[in-house]
Amino acid sequence: MVDFHNLEKFLHSGIKRRSLIIGAGALSGFAIANQFSQQTAIGKTRFSNYPFTLGVASGEPYPTSVVIWTRLAPEPLNGGGMPPVNVPIRWEVASDSQMRRIVSRGTVLATPQLGHSVRVVVEGLQSDTWYWYRFLVGQDSSPIGRTRTAPLANSYLSKFNFGLVSCQNYQQGFYTAYKYLAQDDLDLVVHVGDYIYEGGISNTAPRQHNSPEIFTLEDYRNRHALYKTDINLQAAHAAFPWIVTWDDHEVENNYANNISEIDTEPDRDPLIFLQRRAIAYQAYYEHMPLRPFSRPVGPDMQLYRRLAFGNLATFHVLDTRQYRTDQPCGDGTKERCPENLDLNATITGKAQEDWLFDGLSSSQTKWNVLAQQVPIAQRDMTPGPGGTYSMDKWDGYVASRDRLMAFLQQNQPSNPVSLAGDVHSHWAMNLKANFDNPASATLGSEFVCSSISSGGDGSDTTPAVEAYLPDNPHIKFFNNQRGYVRCALTPTTWKTDYLVMSNVTTPSGTISKRASFVVEDGRPEIQPA
Repeated sequence: MVDFHNLEKFLHSGIKRRSLIIGAGALSGFAIANQFSQQTAIGKTRFSNYPFTLGVASGEPYPTSVVIWTRLAPEPLNGGGMPPVNVPIRWEVASDSQMRRIVSRGTVLATPQLGHSVRVVVEGLQSDTWYWYRFLVGQDSSPIGRTRTAPLANSYLSKFNFGLVSCQNYQQGFYTAYKYLAQDDLDLVVHVGDYIYEGGISNTAPRQHNSPEIFTLEDYRNRHALYKTDINLQAAHAAFPWIVTWDDHEVENNYANNISEIDTEPDRDPLIFLQRRAIAYQAYYEHMPLRPFSRPVGPDMQLYRRLAFGNLATFHVLDTRQYRTDQPCGDGTKERCPENLDLNATITGKAQEDWLFDGLSSSQTKWNVLAQQVPIAQRDMTPGPGGTYSMDKWDGYVASRDRLMAFLQQNQPSNPVSLAGDVHSHWAMNLKANFDNPASATLGSEFVCSSISSGGDGSDTTPAVEAYLPDNPHIKFFNNQRGYVRCALTPTTWKTDYLVMSNVTTPSGTISKRASFVVEDGRPEIQPA
């Protein structure tokens, strides 16, 4: 049996990172699976603590099925605190919140190779219907979660509400925004990345991470567990089904495909970085209510996918991290350089780009939603002549964006709307055929949510940003407070509300609506509500 506690102390005792990551890779899920494959499932496990400390979650709603999730973790910040054996967990789904009218039940094994996390694809459900669910093991019962199925394909749907969230650095603020989101009138939550942050401990933060920068599988598991112990995040997961996609911090800041942000060897070695990526991807899968087809194989994980909600909306969920080429011009905010305009540079990879275009072409829904990580719209960050751009966003991949804009202009899919996060601020922007020509056609809309906590309290506005907004007339709104975005869809209108927190550096922050915008069917220009 592997002694994870002693191993962690060994890995953090000053050895080179190359050895650290190789050692961590030896603890990948496949190694653990082999190690424990012969263990017999046990039915009466004695836990050192309540085992459902990380709550419950659901996601990936289809018309007749949904995923429900939990993880056994009686000692959540100590590798979970579970013995290295399979544990059967019972699950129940009911049509009422008191769990009296059970419509489906079963048993699933929590295995060591997946950190004793479980996901159940509950089949045979009624479409467009709310359900409640829970897990049981021994005498312990999980919290009761609420979820719902999607409407049938092409069925008429008069309204659909969802919340858009991203960027929840545990150290930089409290998740009070999730308390308010959990009380909102929503059908779904969409998380577009930076669910965890991989960095070490800040002694000046409102609350602290639980370890130095994370590298091993146990590190990543403990970090996910730390974030999931937050009661407001648990409440938001228990209230609605989620659609999730990652950005960079689920692995490492600003990584690109198999390229680390660190320029020095051996960290820059793609084979070394892929060891870390495989570990991070496994931990992400273990903690998210994803369908089994997303289970990673080594450093590869299928995350781009498509979910539809009646005749009203199709979510084309993108992954702009795993397949992108390296950021041009040395990353950061820079002037244009030849690499920035390279026709072979890509933020999605060709296979995903083709998949996106095929899906947009064949979509029959009123609204086509690109749920993805980083802003598509151009943001020239230098007032006056010249220009500087963030090379980690679509601004760094001009050819990718040009192909997308050309596709939208030529094929005219119904009402394309981009959702993004990453930048820790609220934005509303028109997607233009030519961002340097304000008179060019508006081809779609983009709504960017601020962070839940990353960046601290923030402010209503920022002078540096206000200075360059006149050079970006397609930008219709900017706000630098924390919060989330609420979207209300009907067959004729899309309404976006920007919710902002008074503060996040204390747990007592209050929320208010800062601005609202609408997009009308067939008219992609963003208008004040």
